[in-house]
Amino acid sequence: MNQFRIAPSILAADFARLGEEVDAVIEAGADLIHFDVMDNHYVPNLSFGPMVCQALREYGITPPIDVHLMATPVDPLIEAFADAGATYITFHPEASLHVDRSLTLIHDRGCHPGLVFNPATPLTWLDHTLDRLETVLIMSVNPGYGGQAFLPQTLTKLRQTKERIARSGRAIHLAVDGGIDAGNIAEAARAGADTFVAGSAIFGSDDYSAAIGTLRHKLASLDSSSLIL
Repeated sequence: MNQFRIAPSILAADFARLGEEVDAVIEAGADLIHFDVMDNHYVPNLSFGPMVCQALREYGITPPIDVHLMATPVDPLIEAFADAGATYITFHPEASLHVDRSLTLIHDRGCHPGLVFNPATPLTWLDHTLDRLETVLIMSVNPGYGGQAFLPQTLTKLRQTKERIARSGRAIHLAVDGGIDAGNIAEAARAGADTFVAGSAIFGSDDYSAAIGTLRHKLASLDSSSLIL
């Protein structure tokens, strides 16, 4: 899976004009719109719920919406976001009482399922779930807040995850979320990531097209022989 995808996180957007903000990053070349859903329980912050997803769909947003659930319990939110127009839904295995059941629920509601791994969460969950997944998301910060610095040890975890995906023979996206910017996106790609969640690096810029263009330039300049395919 060689195509790189940029997923701006609306956590860093201006919520007073969210529809315009999302329109702007789509026009600037975003592939996915990323939702960081926080419940002030599983993580120490509170963000937004399915009504925001539904509002953006009703506003006219058509690209895929990638919902990252940092919440527990997850199953009611899976159903609510599926009904609201989510495309991808990922969750943390620790936040589900029955991981397989939650993955089945995402699939049955017509969305693409995935798991999310915190910096200290072991990849052994993949031993029992990889055949059910369409995305694995590796957190490169501890979840809960935007604007944190990228943790370098994430690169090792990305490589280990990519090796597991390669052995499975399945076309599974490997995403990375947290502190992604022009200074580290190439390293993350070399480690195996193909989907890059970026909040401040895009919405913190005065020119979204230039910000996304810079990220794509860093990816385009990579030597394909240096990538883990």
